[in-house]
Amino acid sequence: MSLTQKLINDGNAAVDEMLVGILAAHPEHLWRPDNAPRAVVARHGPRPGKVALVIGGGSGHEPTFLGYVGKGLADAAAIGNVFSSPPPQPAVDAAVAASGGAGVLFMYGNYAGDVMNFDMAAELLEMEGIEARTVLTTDDIASAPRDQRQKRRGVAGNVFIFKATGAAADMMMPLDEVERVARRANERTFTMGVALSSCSLPQTRKPSFDLPVGEMEIGMGIHGEPGVRRGPLRSANEVADEIMDGILAEMMAPAGDRVAVLVNSLGATPLMELYILNARIAERLKAAGLVIHKTLVGPYCTSLDMAGASITVMHLDDELQRMIDHPCDCAMFRS
Repeated sequence: MSLTQKLINDGNAAVDEMLVGILAAHPEHLWRPDNAPRAVVARHGPRPGKVALVIGGGSGHEPTFLGYVGKGLADAAAIGNVFSSPPPQPAVDAAVAASGGAGVLFMYGNYAGDVMNFDMAAELLEMEGIEARTVLTTDDIASAPRDQRQKRRGVAGNVFIFKATGAAADMMMPLDEVERVARRANERTFTMGVALSSCSLPQTRKPSFDLPVGEMEIGMGIHGEPGVRRGPLRSANEVADEIMDGILAEMMAPAGDRVAVLVNSLGATPLMELYILNARIAERLKAAGLVIHKTLVGPYCTSLDMAGASITVMHLDDELQRMIDHPCDCAMFRS
């Protein structure tokens, strides 16, 4: 098996070297607390009286998570190794640095390691007198049935869910309200992806799973978790239709309702292909009588060098639309 070519120095140091580079590139947006090498904090977001939104998870999904730290979005992020949850301490470091005295809301994808470590971090914060709550993201409709939403994974829908929650916090809403907005945003966000190739970890430079040339897998997770169907590669329109059939059936939005759309590259799929997908997505949404309020297209939640894409639709209401439109200024995302 041939090794994937990568521009790295040492696979085991890739995450820390990446963080050095990001902090060097974006000092106006990000800083790192002393003795907290895996915590990044927004330069201008945190302030007294504000709920601190702290996100986090494994590396390899950039710009998720640290790219969404900034005013109007997340106040801080805890960064784990590639595809691995951050330990509790970086989450504590991030929360303490971002705390404005109004409580902390942890948000992250629904993965066992993240749940365990962020729960431990919340307990440590409570011991220091800082109120901490948690909202898990569960937008991946392929990962569990509709009646078991609590078992679903959090994937690219994080972008919209974090965005809405960060706006609520930036508007100086109290912790109860920020948590309510976060849960509503999560409940109304739906994602499904398709993988066209494996990804390769920096440490091994080998494919992390086997997906033969000419095949695709619908519903595969962002760490290579099994999807719902593997078969021959189909056209962009056919793939978009299969995914949109699932999302529209889940969302059950009446004609006239508004949506926000994210067409996301998993890392190696170029913008040309994403926009081809989006042409069909727009057709399907309009045929369903839905109004597209906002569309994002690009690499927003990746899986290293995996080829493939995901489609996210957020079912908007007046409040969520206001949150999605609220300005933010992050190192890798501005609106």
